[in-house]
Amino acid sequence: MNQNRTPLLDVLYKRARRKVISFHTPGHKNGESIEPKLKSFTGRNVFYFDVTVFPEVDSLHDPTGPIKKAQELAAAAYGVDHSLFMVNGSSGGNIAMFLSTLRAGDSVIISRNAHKSVLAGVILSGVWPIWIAPQIDERHKIINNSSPSQIEEALEKFPEAKAVFITSPTYNGVVTDLFKIAEICHRRGKLLLVDEAHGAHLKFHKDLPVSAVETGADMCVQSTHKILSAMSQGSILHVNSDLVDINAVKRVVSLTQTTSPNYLTLSTIDMARWQAVYKGEKMLDKVIKTAQRARRRINRLEHFSCFTREEIKAAGYDLDVTKLTINVTRTGLSGYKVEDILAKEYNVQVDCADTFNLIAIMGIGSTPRDTDALVAALSDIGKKYSVVSVAASADTMDLPALSTEMVMAPREVFFSKKIKRIPLSRAAGHISAQTLTPYPPGVPVLIPGERITSEVVEYVQVLARKKIRVSGQETESLKTIKVVM
Repeated sequence: MNQNRTPLLDVLYKRARRKVISFHTPGHKNGESIEPKLKSFTGRNVFYFDVTVFPEVDSLHDPTGPIKKAQELAAAAYGVDHSLFMVNGSSGGNIAMFLSTLRAGDSVIISRNAHKSVLAGVILSGVWPIWIAPQIDERHKIINNSSPSQIEEALEKFPEAKAVFITSPTYNGVVTDLFKIAEICHRRGKLLLVDEAHGAHLKFHKDLPVSAVETGADMCVQSTHKILSAMSQGSILHVNSDLVDINAVKRVVSLTQTTSPNYLTLSTIDMARWQAVYKGEKMLDKVIKTAQRARRRINRLEHFSCFTREEIKAAGYDLDVTKLTINVTRTGLSGYKVEDILAKEYNVQVDCADTFNLIAIMGIGSTPRDTDALVAALSDIGKKYSVVSVAASADTMDLPALSTEMVMAPREVFFSKKIKRIPLSRAAGHISAQTLTPYPPGVPVLIPGERITSEVVEYVQVLARKKIRVSGQETESLKTIKVVM
């Protein structure tokens, strides 16, 4: 296909230039009623892109015009059968993969460090999850995804599983061997579904890890906004398999997406595809070189370090080098504290932090000026704030044994009215009615429907004593927990 087109962007741009009088939603009427404080900063033109569904701009739920053409161009660019634009991010795509390929009661193998939207997909679809432990990289204080050998072992143990769900790359940019996993899945007649939210750019540069769209994955979702130039919430769901009913996928996507999509976001997905095809190699080349230079400079600092692609490959994985995972343990400070200092004192905001690391995500718009500011700030923090502590450096990412007994499907627990809150000290033996995820390592120690073990109780109690807030705890202190009656 001729990729040198942006059908949706062009339609919206030409319409905006005409300054069409609006008798349709939204109510701000081409920005007329937007408060001056905002409009003086953004200008008015951006609001001409904020339109609703009518024939000229097409419908996301039944595309026949520019949206349809834009999706076809995206499919051709990524080398897949079908691509569907998403305006509720890759979270919506993860949910759609479950709802469109699996039925209530089906089993699916999932690495336990999957995004929270995956549990939403499990609950909404009513599937039975078979959780497998991710690989803990204690040296670098990160969690890697499940290896091909773990997937094969899980499929041998649970041959009834209909699909395998993988997250690759991880938040840290670590990529698992999807070629091998796809071969294992398809040899056994299983679907391979991939959350590739952080990998929309991988296909467009030869020096980046291979993308899921090139490995034989049956479906994958990519956040076009994370590294490429789409606006937030802009993602693409790819279907590349005769085993998947594309009409079922379209029905589910229509069921779960808003009927009032933001057309500015949609147009930037179209634009980001064009840019990736025609400028991606050159732009990503600059980003990769900038990231690698920053990595080398960080590794020369006394109090910080940043692992390399070679180190990750030695562990059997690959690395998207545009992600900088910056270890802070030699400072004696937590990643949370360093993140706070960077934001408040240096005007530098990283994407996230945990006890051990910062994650700085480079994007196609990142510049050497950005990384210079980051490295300079880290160097200054190392000199001003470091309180090196052996105890802090010795902290581990140990988890309790997570081979807990799955007693009820998460959906059954989620909709159950027979839930009560009991003291954590008396929770062992009960069925969990909530998800508890400590950061780090970002792996749930409890999932709805699992039998709570005494080891997990002791682990959570230690976290509570350390005043470490656990995602999903719902109360100010972790003294109680919700269980099934």
